Amino acid sequence: MAPQSPEFADVADVSSRLRAAGYLCDDAIATTVFLADRLRKPLLVEGPAGVGKTELAKALATATDAELIRLQCYEGLDEARALYEWNYKKQLLRIQASGADRAWEETHDDIFSEEFLLPRPLLTAIRREGPTVLLIDETDKSDVEVEGLLLEVLSDFQVTIPELGTVSATRRPFVILTSNATRELSEALKRRCLYLNLDYPGPEREKEILLARVPELPEKIAEALVRTVRALRAMELKKAPSIAETIDWGQTVLALGLDTFDEAAVVGTLGVVLKHASDQARAIGQLKLSAN
Repeated sequence: MAPQSPEFADVADVSSRLRAAGYLCDDAIATTVFLADRLRKPLLVEGPAGVGKTELAKALATATDAELIRLQCYEGLDEARALYEWNYKKQLLRIQASGADRAWEETHDDIFSEEFLLPRPLLTAIRREGPTVLLIDETDKSDVEVEGLLLEVLSDFQVTIPELGTVSATRRPFVILTSNATRELSEALKRRCLYLNLDYPGPEREKEILLARVPELPEKIAEALVRTVRALRAMELKKAPSIAETIDWGQTVLALGLDTFDEAAVVGTLGVVLKHASDQARAIGQLKLSAN
């Protein structure tokens, strides 16, 4: 693998370029991203759903003018869906078209060629020659076996395809793994990564994020909205409002032409941020709102 120049000059460069890409980060985030770039290490970003883990990867791709390749993890994800598989239908058609008089060795070499290979996200990222951000999203939702595959790929950034040989990366992708911490990831995987814990932002930074995404929103309404969101997150809800839902709420206020964020506005638009009936009932009760 040829040496690569760092993407960022310093921590301040990370902050300014992520901000230009629409992602407002604090010093801890900017410093960890800078170190992941300089040390050529995968970055494991862990935290509750909706704090901006996936958005960080998207913003990094924009900031570095890179292609974003995403592997969405889920229970039952296997090597064929993560790495590569063969186009079996096309192979079968080629075998049938070859005829019975052709030697199997010739047919075998023909059907196990590049023409029949279906690269999945991991192999696609390794083979790319241009700047690439590889997002391995919700890693904790995958089975433990997938972690073993990730260990192999992230250690050497190469993949061995028995029929074709070893494919090595010519340019190392910037790798971000996200986790909602629904299960503990293996220590072996964590050792290969830098670690960043993301939580919901403080009130000032969330207001800044909200106004950056919804600049037409009056500041007083933004402050009231953020206060309400933080009060909701303090409750024992099935699903706390995400930052994206805070932004949705701000856009909802504008769409309705509201000039104040009062009790009636909160009750009337609560479905924008709370998607369970029990959560809405709890919020109405604890915030002492009138449901009528």
